[in-house]
Amino acid sequence: MSIYVYAGDELARYGFGDGHPFGPDRFHAFWQAFLAKGLKERVEVREPVSGTREDLLLFHTPEYVQRVETLTEQGTGMLDPDTPAARGICESALYVVGTVLDAVDRIIGKETKSAFVPIAGLHHAQRDRSAGFCVFNDIGIAIEALRQRHGVERIGYVDIDAHHGDGVFYAFEYDKNLIFADLHEDGRYLYPGTGGVHEIGRGDAAGMKLNVPLPPGADDEIFFEVWPKVKTFIADHKPQFLIMQCGADSIAGDPITHMAFSSKAHYHAAKELADLAAEPGIAGLLALGGGGYNRASIADAWTSVIQGVLDSEKN
Repeated sequence: MSIYVYAGDELARYGFGDGHPFGPDRFHAFWQAFLAKGLKERVEVREPVSGTREDLLLFHTPEYVQRVETLTEQGTGMLDPDTPAARGICESALYVVGTVLDAVDRIIGKETKSAFVPIAGLHHAQRDRSAGFCVFNDIGIAIEALRQRHGVERIGYVDIDAHHGDGVFYAFEYDKNLIFADLHEDGRYLYPGTGGVHEIGRGDAAGMKLNVPLPPGADDEIFFEVWPKVKTFIADHKPQFLIMQCGADSIAGDPITHMAFSSKAHYHAAKELADLAAEPGIAGLLALGGGGYNRASIADAWTSVIQGVLDSEKN
């Protein structure tokens, strides 16, 4: 059963113009490496799918969705201090959401055990606002779709992007069935400044969240030291579905972060989560590209994620 990889200009267009850290060339850097490494012949490539307003409302407030529609139609101003209200970005963001939901549907429908969406994993957007280049939180929408449309209760979420996945964490901070584990650069040094070790969930969800802040310069040695704790934490809580946000900005050389992983970290995390997803009771693994602003790192990280899943399937 092949991994589904989603690719197309509709996904590439999610961004804020040439020269912006989150520009359309991020996708093309990945795609060129994907082709060069012969991965196209080993996976099933699928077209992007547009989402709907109804999909957005699974997670976001109606007032926020309306604000995005209005401001991006005008194409001027800012949605937040970091996120331009670029003309057409709402439509592009809908493709991110719809593609992620298509992947969810196909994993739940047992067409595939795993899927990768390169331009996705927009983990900073909150229910009622954008943040950090993230207009709509496709991860939050996917979690709500799994619950509301597919009856999946327990979901494991792993995030190895350099930035803390605050939009996911705080939306589900009181949710005992969202098993959350996040490796990220310490918030004392990097946006959004959250994700301390003391943030373990609240109420009934206390102890169901694991934040692992790492020092600037954290390398593969540190990753392989802390990763077993992350995998064990997720596995012990027996999720029914796995989501991985595999941002490439945790790799050395990113222009806006200070971490120093290599793509070996992304390969290893993807392979081990794919191994876990093969266990009885887990529907599958959805991997989402996330951040990353060094184009070479994007190419290495995301192709390594796909390779990790493929190598898992050999076992």
